[in-house]
Order: sequence, then C-alpha cells, then structure tokens
Amino acid sequence: MARKLFEDSVVPLPPDDGLAANGLLVQAATARNASETMEVMFSLALPEADQQSLEDAVARGDVVPADQLGALKASDKQRAKLEQWLDAHGFAIDHVSDDGTSIYTTSTVDNLSKQLQVEMAQVTKDGITFTAARNAPSLPSTVGDGVRAIIGLQPFRRANKHFRAVPGPAVPAAQAVNVPNSPPYLVSEILSAYGASGLEVDGTGQTIAILIDTVPKTSDITMFWKVNGLSTKASRVRKINVGGGALPATSGEETLDVAWSSGIAPGAKIRVYASGSLAFVALDRALDRIIADLPSNPGLRQLSISLGLGETFMGGPQGEVATQHAKFLRLAAAGVNVFVSSGDAGSNPDLTGHGSHGPLQAEFESSDTAVVGVGGTSLHLTDQGTASAETGWAGSGGGASIFFRRPAWQTGPGVPKGKMRLVPDVSLVADPGTGAFLVLNGLQLPHGVGGTSWSAPVWAGFCALINEARIKAGQEPLGFLNPQLYPLAGGPCFRDITAGTNGAFTAAAGYDQVTGIGVPDVAELIKALTA
Repeated sequence: MARKLFEDSVVPLPPDDGLAANGLLVQAATARNASETMEVMFSLALPEADQQSLEDAVARGDVVPADQLGALKASDKQRAKLEQWLDAHGFAIDHVSDDGTSIYTTSTVDNLSKQLQVEMAQVTKDGITFTAARNAPSLPSTVGDGVRAIIGLQPFRRANKHFRAVPGPAVPAAQAVNVPNSPPYLVSEILSAYGASGLEVDGTGQTIAILIDTVPKTSDITMFWKVNGLSTKASRVRKINVGGGALPATSGEETLDVAWSSGIAPGAKIRVYASGSLAFVALDRALDRIIADLPSNPGLRQLSISLGLGETFMGGPQGEVATQHAKFLRLAAAGVNVFVSSGDAGSNPDLTGHGSHGPLQAEFESSDTAVVGVGGTSLHLTDQGTASAETGWAGSGGGASIFFRRPAWQTGPGVPKGKMRLVPDVSLVADPGTGAFLVLNGLQLPHGVGGTSWSAPVWAGFCALINEARIKAGQEPLGFLNPQLYPLAGGPCFRDITAGTNGAFTAAAGYDQVTGIGVPDVAELIKALTA
C-alpha cells in the first residue's frame, strides 16, 4: 500500500549509535522502551483558501468576527477518516482541537514504530534520555492526505526558557531594601521609564494569558505585589494545568512572567496555562486550550510566551513550525496579541538557548509573522526615574528567519533589504545586569534577574493598558499590533535605541535586529492607538 512520508516532522538522526552532529547522544532503543507510551499529535491543515484569508486579515491587522473564525475548520471527512484509522490501529485519541486541526493521541512506542514505520532510539540531551524516532514517519496514503505533520516523535526537541539570572545572594523578601531608580527595578520604576505612570488605566476588563510549563507559588506573587505596593488579589490569577499531570517545580520563569504582567496591569486577570513540559506537542495543546477558552474570556487579548529555539535546530522547513503558525494565526485573527521573547543568547544562540556560540539564526517562536517579537535592552535610570542611558542588550535575540517571508508591514527606516521576516519587532529592558525585582521561594533574588522573558510579559501588560484605553474611548480592542506599530516608528511613540550589539548586529537609527523599532512610550502609544 502506498504511504505518505512526513519528512519535515523529525530531525534526521544518524543510523548508527554515537554522537550526532548537534551533540546528542543516540543509542539503540531497548525492549523496555517498547512498552513506554508517547503523546503524538496529528496535525491537519485548514483548506488553503481559508488559511490564506487568515493570513491576509492578520497582515492588515483586522480582527475576524468570532462566528466566521469558528467556521474555519479542517475537513470533517479527512479528520474522520484519520480518527477511524487511529482508533483501529492502537492509538488512544485523548483530545481533538475545536477546529479539528490537531488530534492528540497516546500509543506505545512499539505500536508507533509499527504503524508509522519508524525506528526508535534513545536520545540523551542535557543528561536526560528520551525515546525518539530516528527517521521520518509515514501513514497509508488513504488516511495521510489531509495530514500536515506528525508532532511529538522526538520529545528531546523542545523550547528553551528565556530566563537569565546573575548568581548572587538572595535575602528574605520581607527584608528587601531597594535603592530608588537602581536595580533591581520595581514596577513603578519601569512604568515611569516607559511613560506608563499616572495613566488612568490599570488593565481592568483585560485578561493576560501566560504560556509556560508550570505555575508560580501564590505566596511569591503576593509578596511581589506587597513590596511593589499593589493591591491585586490572588483570585485574579487562574492556574490551568493543561495536561492534568504532575507539573515541574517552580524555577523562576513562571514567577517572572506572572509577577510582572500582573504588576504592570494590576487590574487585569491572569490565566497561567501550564503545559507540563516544554516539548512542542505539549505547547501545541496549551495553545489549543487558550484558543478554546477565548469565547468565555472576551478580555483575553494578550498572551506572553518566554520560550524559543533556534530555527536551525527546528530541523529546517518542517511541520512543527507550520502547525504552531496556524495556531498563532488563529489567535492573531481573534484579536489576541502574542508577545514572544526573542532570546537571551544574541544573534548566535546554541541548542540550549543560553550560549552564544551557535549558528547565526533567529529563534522560533518569536520569528513567526503572527506574533510580536520582543527584544531586550540594558536600562539605566536617572534619580528622577527617566532613562539616562538605554542600549541594546548583548543577549537580545535577533536576525532573519529561514521560515517566514518578509510581511508587508515590516518596512520603514532602517529595515534592511531582503525577503525574510526580521526579529525583533520591539524591545524593552531585559539585561539581568539592570534587572528586575523578583521573589522566588520567599526570597528576593539578586538584582541580576531578567532576560527577554522579562520584556515580553511587560509588553503584554502594556497591551492590556492600551486595550482598556481603547474600550474606554468607545473603540474595539486592538487587532494584530505589528501592522499598527511599524508606521509609528521614529515618532513620539517609540524611543529609538542606537547603541549596543548582540553579536552579528548593532543597534542603529531606525529599525535594527537587536531592538527592532525601539522601546515604547506607553502614554504616546495610547494617544496614537485611540485617536
């Protein structure tokens, strides 16, 4: 029987045991591996015309009405045919996304190997051993025609957190003494630095979603609010365990995301979507849950993601990128702005995302054309709380995508000639050397806490303030921001960052691949976007 091969669903691994070119240790699978279970997602595409209609709407910054968006689904016939085959061949169907494009299944490794015709191996990365496919999977052509990709067969391929901390002593948060306008910066100081203090908005009526693998401790968040003089209540934060299993221990990233998004917009609700893992199949499922929750959470108009992986490590043009892009596109079409940190290892991130000796590359997911890629700066304040100096941070991820074509909205002063999407779009303070105040496990971390995982949730908070202002002005919430932001470059809405380098690129007048079009003046943005 003819079969359809999904070459872009895996990274090819060597046929012999040993070290792969990217440093992974590959060994033969054992009999014990055969009985393990794996979560695998079968990704189906929307009809081509429907996909293009979403691409066009998002490129214009339009919001697609909910009824029209809900009608865009994968072919019922193709989905039903695939589900019937899966059910008959040993796959347990756990969940199907509302639009029918994602079918989440579990199966034993032995069955996966037989039904998808893949050879399984053991792959060790960062001291952790995973069971993974060596070669590309396939399906009988009769059921594979509508399938775009098969996700989850190589669970060692996962996103990295963009959280950076400079080692140093921690102290009980209740005993913290902070020097005004000096790191670690408090919420009020960041609001002042970016023209967001004294505004008559606090995010009321808005909801900010956070996508990360686990949830923060409530006691850490409430202590953060207390030190910052905020009266936000713990009931405003909803913790959602997407997969329902055990969650990893808190590590700082989830706490930074929730603390700072809620600190910037204390009137907003926060929904933490804990994926349980940084494997892409787990992140896909969390994105589908966010999309499913939109009708019952109309204020959910901003999502912060502080994760990424160098595009070359994604395996070339491949199925996972297309699968996630379809989800980001649906979110953007629904009016949800997704802020993704651009990375913490400059222009040459390695496989871990923390070293700067990898290939020249942008990181996905920030390179997606349906998200706002957020880079990082180093910020120094005057005694009055204004920026005395702000430069591009050496760790700020940036570059040209190998996956996505240059969108029509990415134009303006400083944008270099070329055909591929550039990262980042905007930036904000991220340097852990001019870092954030944070409480973790009851302790105030040293002043060196940051990464672009700080700048992304702060931008999400700013977006909540802007959306509240638009609603107060009798306007609809924002559509996709990038088509609206680039025309504002060079004006009062953005402070251009003209110094600093991330390795291959240097901040300069106009757009650059370190800081994008610059850092915001939120008061001016509200004026421009409510005019």
